[in-house]
Amino acid sequence: MINNDIGKQRRLVEFKDGCRYGKFGKTKAYELIAQERIKAYKLGGKTMIDLDSVDQFHASLPKVESRAS
Repeated sequence: MINNDIGKQRRLVEFKDGCRYGKFGKTKAYELIAQERIKAYKLGGKTMIDLDSVDQFHASLPKVESRAS
């Protein structure tokens, strides 16, 4: 965990673990980062994904409406 400027800890994980958590592949992860839909940070040579941003992305997805029979 990494502290940010307001005292809240960021839930940062390595790239592959963020992809696994988000249930998407690395290509989709890079697309979401480029679109600023999820947040990523560099820590040395590693790309870290913010799990809170993945949760926010999932929450923003449209709900599937079932069709009445």
